[in-house]
Amino acid sequence: MTREELNQEKQQQIINEEKRQVRKKVIIFIVKITFILIFLFLGFYTYITYVSTNSFIIKEKRIISKKIPDSFKGLKIIHFSDLHYGGTMLFEDLEKIIKEINDRNPDLVVFTGDLIDQDYDIKSKEQEKLIELLKKIKATLGKYAVMGEQDGENFTTIFNQSDFYILNNDYDLIYKEKTQPILLVGLNSLLKDQRDIEKSYSYFNEASHNSEIFTISLLHEPDSVSDILDKYNTDLFLAGHSHNGNIRIPYIGALKKVDGAKEFDQEFYQINESKLYISSGLGTNGAGFRLFCRPSINFFRLSQK
Repeated sequence: MTREELNQEKQQQIINEEKRQVRKKVIIFIVKITFILIFLFLGFYTYITYVSTNSFIIKEKRIISKKIPDSFKGLKIIHFSDLHYGGTMLFEDLEKIIKEINDRNPDLVVFTGDLIDQDYDIKSKEQEKLIELLKKIKATLGKYAVMGEQDGENFTTIFNQSDFYILNNDYDLIYKEKTQPILLVGLNSLLKDQRDIEKSYSYFNEASHNSEIFTISLLHEPDSVSDILDKYNTDLFLAGHSHNGNIRIPYIGALKKVDGAKEFDQEFYQINESKLYISSGLGTNGAGFRLFCRPSINFFRLSQK
């Protein structure tokens, strides 16, 4: 073999080695990128499935109205909704929630529907435990609830035995110290076609009604608001159902809107003189994900100024 042939063979070996090193680096790079993507996906999935669905917050708001009676100044209202027990929400989560509620010494506690997850078959012992926990919620002026589209007989049993008053297309006058009350109205589910607006607001058809009474309405699906305001004045609406979208994209909003919350799905709306607050809920429905939309409890204080 000539010197020239030896040099060519040597050069070819060098070229082959360089190609081998390049292939090795490419394979290592692809493996690294694959592991990074898997790690990021698992981290993202863990966050939206476990972290974001369980790290609930308290949202504090002040409700200001000249119609609020003097005796109700500083009244504290806790609003929670869409527990969907048996999904991402279990007993230990509910115990934490109840502690946060009681730590604030509320005057009124209201729940706006969807107690048990629709895909969960609650056992009798679990139902008894749920009653025991909900019964621990303390409120000086009362505990109230309205039904959502997923609520059935167990809703009525659990809340009745937990000392909640179910407003099933009904109202109640809330008194504190003096004789001038506030009005609390509760509607049944829009999606189940069980709401009765006229019956719920029948107070305003009574001869002795006070047209200037401060009125709070509890409803599950917020899209009922438009139908109500066509006929009856309401100062404060408290609703659930939308979960504020579960998954929200910054500057865009909810990724998906659900029936009953097509028109109203965000946290707050000012509609003429009426305020609408929609809970982001405590549990989740559907796939069980949350992103940029943490579970929450609403905490309101009434004020005249």
